[in-house]
Amino acid sequence: MDHTSTAAAPFPQAPSRPRPRSRGGSSQAGARTVRAALVLGVVVVLGMWWLTVPAGFSATPANALTSIGELAGMVGGFLVCAQVLLIARVPWFERAVGLDKLVSWHRSLGASVLFLIVVHVLFLVFGGELVDTNPPWTEFVSILQNYPDMLTALIGTIAFLVVGLSSARLIRTKLSYEVWYWLHVTTYVSIFLTFFHQLSGGAHFVAQPINRILWIALYLGTAAAVLTWRFILPTMDAWKGRMRVVAVVLESEGVNSVWLTGPRVEQLGVRAGNFLLFRFLSRGHLGSAHPYSVSAVPADGYLRITVGAIGDHSTRLPALKPGSLVFAEGPFGRFTADRASRARILLIAGGAGIGPIRALAEELVRRGAQPVVLYRARSARHLALLGELQAMPGVTVIPLVGRRSELGYDPLDVEPLRHLIPDAHDWEAFICGPEGMGERAESSLRALRMPKRFIHREELSMS
Repeated sequence: MDHTSTAAAPFPQAPSRPRPRSRGGSSQAGARTVRAALVLGVVVVLGMWWLTVPAGFSATPANALTSIGELAGMVGGFLVCAQVLLIARVPWFERAVGLDKLVSWHRSLGASVLFLIVVHVLFLVFGGELVDTNPPWTEFVSILQNYPDMLTALIGTIAFLVVGLSSARLIRTKLSYEVWYWLHVTTYVSIFLTFFHQLSGGAHFVAQPINRILWIALYLGTAAAVLTWRFILPTMDAWKGRMRVVAVVLESEGVNSVWLTGPRVEQLGVRAGNFLLFRFLSRGHLGSAHPYSVSAVPADGYLRITVGAIGDHSTRLPALKPGSLVFAEGPFGRFTADRASRARILLIAGGAGIGPIRALAEELVRRGAQPVVLYRARSARHLALLGELQAMPGVTVIPLVGRRSELGYDPLDVEPLRHLIPDAHDWEAFICGPEGMGERAESSLRALRMPKRFIHREELSMS
């Protein structure tokens, strides 16, 4: 495809319409509140440490190392609970921030937790080494032998490190989702194994009843949240709203749609742009639930997801048999039409991102908008759901077809987008597709002076 065929004439202005209230402000306020709660928690932990630290905690290098190691362990213990709470499906958190951002924050905290765990262990060993004049390995063995619950804590710590390393980009790409998922499930066991040594051997807990009560309350509260919102309620809801596979339809090369039905499918509250966590009770799918966005919101008892074959799980979807039982948790996500606050809406899709974009286009048309869809694909064979989009009244669809190496440029670079939408600063964009494509599109739109608050991307990556 040459440049002129990709960069069509600028689009006419959409008719004016009342501007709905944007929910961006409430989302930012919720995010600030959650961040403030995390900071407050760290401050409380610092206070617990400061009020119970010995007067001469920095009198010698050994005392200083030991005290810093204890502090690192306490802050790390709090952040582990915070990490778990962020993805515990607590309704207030999800409504205030969105599961996509919560998962992103969860990943970001992971590096901090690993660092604090390593500092905790090393500084306690080095501090003891200076006092006892033992070599590091001897001191490490001495700590294991002389402090209670240290062996279980060691096992839990090793498990933490394995989980953390499994999330490193280089290692993560070599693991299947199922292996990665079940490694992360062991985090709950790791927390249990490391908890008791904090109370039985921690200098700031052994003789400090208030600290003990606060710490036990933190961990019990975290456990209660996980049990309630990750297991008990989702299991009950999934059973009540169980669905079955109706059909699997090939939409384009590497992209399939799965049609589902169930007695309560229209009561799930699914909106265009939402995703759910689906667990198919079929061979090859039982091990874990996967997030898939809806490409057609529930209607007449049916719901549809459209999925690209990009992993082991999604590649096996075409083998699903009609009648297969499906459990779904959700809906989740804030990539929804009610975030739109401008008259002119640009939808940018790539790969399987066409699913939620197609659903959004339909919802926006229902609201009186005339969205423009830029559909990025490697070839015409990969343009799934194109006919459905083109059949929607008021929707302008521009396929941007071809590999960058073949075209000699990226259709989502600044200049091609400028030619397509010269007044991009007056538009609002929803972007869904591969991470690299999304970053490129967002960068180009920012260069065209589209304010960041009017650029919406689904940030979810469960891995």
